[in-house]
Amino acid sequence: MNEHYKPAIHFHQVQYSVENLHILKNVTGSFPEGRITTLVGPSGAGKSTLLKLCNGLLSADSGDIFIQDKNINEYEPVELRRKVGIALQSAPMVRGTIFQNLSLPMSLQGKTLSEAEAADLLEDVGLKKELLHRNTQDLSGGQRQKVSIARTLVNRPPILLLDEITSSLDRTSTQDIEELIVKINRKYGTTMIWITHNLKQAIDVGDYTWVMMEGEVVETGESELLKTPENERVQRFVKGEGE
Repeated sequence: MNEHYKPAIHFHQVQYSVENLHILKNVTGSFPEGRITTLVGPSGAGKSTLLKLCNGLLSADSGDIFIQDKNINEYEPVELRRKVGIALQSAPMVRGTIFQNLSLPMSLQGKTLSEAEAADLLEDVGLKKELLHRNTQDLSGGQRQKVSIARTLVNRPPILLLDEITSSLDRTSTQDIEELIVKINRKYGTTMIWITHNLKQAIDVGDYTWVMMEGEVVETGESELLKTPENERVQRFVKGEGE
């Protein structure tokens, strides 16, 4: 990992277990600020658990997590969620219009989102403002994912967590989302941490990559490492022998 980059999130000997099953084992490492880091590895490697630790959806058993140099335990939950947004594969929506969904993060704070601000958010994710009052049930999978990302951008979080957000989309929609994430990263300097099973996507979109296996981080570096990994387990995984 390039040491010139300031860490947006830093893990130090983090462990997490469920009923004596070790999900994460002494995870140590940093996600560089303002860059896109992709998380890859076999199913069950602990990637989603690690992501949930980053915004307080789960709490570590031991070790320390620092969000922008501040221990995660020092944040109030609402403050933490504003700082660390998350977009999920399922792109969950509340019943109603796109505008009502985009307004939700502000209404939870007792604030209001104007239609002009909502239209700007739609433009940010490549959707037309004319869709603002369309029911979310009438959207395609790609459109729902874009609305989900737009909703996470309402609070302009400096860090955005992405969990398999393109795995259920067709190739065109996937490419749209990839371009969107790169655009947001470049425009706002948003730190992105993206779980993906698509190794080509990890290389094409990621600046850096963490490879996780059985709850451990086994190799990290610039995303090109996936083309010629040094670790033997990662070599087997890249060849399709590791899952």
